[in-house]
Amino acid sequence: MWRGQAQFEETRQHLQKQPVLGQWKPLAPSNRGQELQQPEPSAKDSAGGDENQSVAQLNVSRLRSSSVEIREKGSEFLKEELHRAQKELKLKDEECERLSKVREQLEQELEELTASLFEEAHKMVREANTKQAASEKQLREARGKIDMLQAEVTALKTLVITSTPSSPNRELHPQLQSPSKAVFRKGHGRNKSTSSAGAATAASQGLPVEPVSSEFKEVDSILFAEFQAWKESPTLDKSSSFLERIYQEDVGPCLDFTKHELSELIQAAVEQNTLTIEPVATQALPVVKVSAIECGGPKKCALSGLSRACRHRIKLGDSGNYYYISPSCRARITAVCNFFTYIRYIQQGLVRQDVELMYWEIMRLRKEMSIAKLGFFPSEM
Repeated sequence: MWRGQAQFEETRQHLQKQPVLGQWKPLAPSNRGQELQQPEPSAKDSAGGDENQSVAQLNVSRLRSSSVEIREKGSEFLKEELHRAQKELKLKDEECERLSKVREQLEQELEELTASLFEEAHKMVREANTKQAASEKQLREARGKIDMLQAEVTALKTLVITSTPSSPNRELHPQLQSPSKAVFRKGHGRNKSTSSAGAATAASQGLPVEPVSSEFKEVDSILFAEFQAWKESPTLDKSSSFLERIYQEDVGPCLDFTKHELSELIQAAVEQNTLTIEPVATQALPVVKVSAIECGGPKKCALSGLSRACRHRIKLGDSGNYYYISPSCRARITAVCNFFTYIRYIQQGLVRQDVELMYWEIMRLRKEMSIAKLGFFPSEM
């Protein structure tokens, strides 16, 4: 119940409690259909009636004034309540608008977060697939390198067992054999009597006969000290004095071809052990593609640029281009590869020899590089 109505009820009850001065007298009922006769008012009754009438009018005026006052107060109260309700409604509308904006902002942030999460998930899946493919490729390459290293270790063990720098096995090193013996080695074997007869004929004609071990060797103290310092912590870093000297004196000149850019690529591939040399089939030569013209051809060396019969070709790493090389270039590249293979074996701890024997084996490999860079190569090339 609102406050104006409560005031109105209180005023009405107050008026009901006040005594009424003038009272109405009940009329006497008629007897047997006779007419009613009104008594004539006396002077006293008329004076009392005027007074009662004035009191009633006063009460009526008071009642009217109180009702007007109650109505005015009630209207003012209703206006205040309406104004207060409108103000509260306005505040609620503003709050609803603010909450609606917050909701829209949260929905937008949620959509952006969902999109970013999906994008990040797809990115992670792509990276995982890329890493998996790279890992599988590295695994295949590692298995191939393991097979190759096992074959090289087997060959190195055979070399270490059957050949040493002091007494090399000439069957494993054809370049140490004399030209006459190399010619006979290409064909069928010959017996001892024929060999003795040939040697006697050469001696009777005054031709020089190469002795079996006519080479004298002496250890260079500077080179040996550099090798010993490198052997303490073997590494393939060319900053060491031992490898720096070999790079300047042997590796660099041996791989210095006419095509300088290709020479640098070949040297990097040799250092990283990613160079492949394979023979070229002479019966069915492949069709030379347009992209392979710059790589030479079966009759043009890609390193020297000269017209030579190229029986081998090389590939650098995973590149699809093949470079045809002449026998002389192949001998120079092979000599450098043999040197790097041996020092890798030393670095990995596969060579179980005395330091001096390893030193002379390295000197022999340096000698092969020196001979190859001068243009000498075996006829089997």
